[in-house]
Amino acid sequence: MEPPFNQQAPPRAATILGKYQLTRLLGRGSFAKVYQARSLVDGATVAVKIIDKSKTVDAGMEPRIIREIDAMRRLHHHPNILRIHEVMATKTKIHLIVELAAGGELFSRISRRGRLPEATARRYFQQLVSALRFCHRHGVAHRDLKPQNLLLDGDGNLKVSDFGLSALPEQLKNGLLHTACGTPAYAAPEILRRCGGYDGSKADAWSCGLILYVLLAGYLPFDDSNIPAMCKKICRRDYQFPEWMTKPARFIIYKLLDPNPGTRMGLEALFCNAWFKKSLKAETAEENALDWENTNTKNNVYDKGSGLTAFDIISMSSGLDLRSLFETTSCRREKRFSSSARVEVVEEKVKEVGGVLGFKVVEVGKSNSAGIALVKGKVVLVFEVLEIVANELLWVAVKVVEGGLEFEEHHWEDWKSALQDLVLSWHHES
Repeated sequence: MEPPFNQQAPPRAATILGKYQLTRLLGRGSFAKVYQARSLVDGATVAVKIIDKSKTVDAGMEPRIIREIDAMRRLHHHPNILRIHEVMATKTKIHLIVELAAGGELFSRISRRGRLPEATARRYFQQLVSALRFCHRHGVAHRDLKPQNLLLDGDGNLKVSDFGLSALPEQLKNGLLHTACGTPAYAAPEILRRCGGYDGSKADAWSCGLILYVLLAGYLPFDDSNIPAMCKKICRRDYQFPEWMTKPARFIIYKLLDPNPGTRMGLEALFCNAWFKKSLKAETAEENALDWENTNTKNNVYDKGSGLTAFDIISMSSGLDLRSLFETTSCRREKRFSSSARVEVVEEKVKEVGGVLGFKVVEVGKSNSAGIALVKGKVVLVFEVLEIVANELLWVAVKVVEGGLEFEEHHWEDWKSALQDLVLSWHHES
């Protein structure tokens, strides 16, 4: 959940790694603080979430933070999903640079004003469903949908945030999820029951039904601090519609709040519903995002003027190991560089340098990348060459599988010097 906004200023206008100047504190949690900040590069206003590594270890939050970053980097092109710009780490802190949602939480607006007009509620609901359909098409289930995790930008557009409990495709077992999580008042009954696997997209659909009810009514349909009692109400569909709610809206809520996920309405079906489609542009924001992705994939061109950032390029690499963010020593397990050389040129250069430096070279095959393993004493390196954009730009991962300290002390500078003709820039250097 994004912390609420306030006006507290940070001490002495602190800067983050020389790139962002903190301007005011937006909120704080048990392991993180969120600031508004100004980019010293282009003057843009952003939000900076500063995570204290020592507190995340104690709180067991490392997997959640990794999942949040991983999900956001996969989904950050959709206009109704909070965009992540950059991730930076030091020995003690992780800095998430994200889009500033100047309008704060949707929950705060409901708390202040109560129920929303139907047209306003429908607009937020359309944007929420558009964002989630995009998530589901990319294999991501949010699993913690609630008004507190829905933010508003300066123009009043909805932004889905907090993917810390999201599920990624690699977490599926036999096509289903098995971890119980989320806020009980908004979680689907199949999650609360904790019996067997469940469909993440159907669980999100249930939460959408609850959110639409809250937007139109101003309160929850099932509200009981006793979770077993609440589950009984859910299974019996024991709730009442307020008299002011229209029949078309009631129909959607009723179909989404179906305790049986097998017969529950899916989000795709909403795009055929007359009430949902009212005032919806023919070309939705979600479809715009898909068009952007498809066009750039088909064209396979890196345009320096297209606005692609380093984070965009990193996000294309399936080999990004986010666990390295939590390393607190100077010895990192993986280093990465970009190169404009051809794959075969990089391969030959790595083998040549390895031989000169006394490493034994062993090739390892992979279906989508070139892999080379090198061994010397206790040090084991793996170079993985990933072709990013049609021979024009490569992303090369140098993984220190064993002997990290020895590699740092005796070999790293030699490798860096020997590869300098290939390298456009190093990333995540110690």
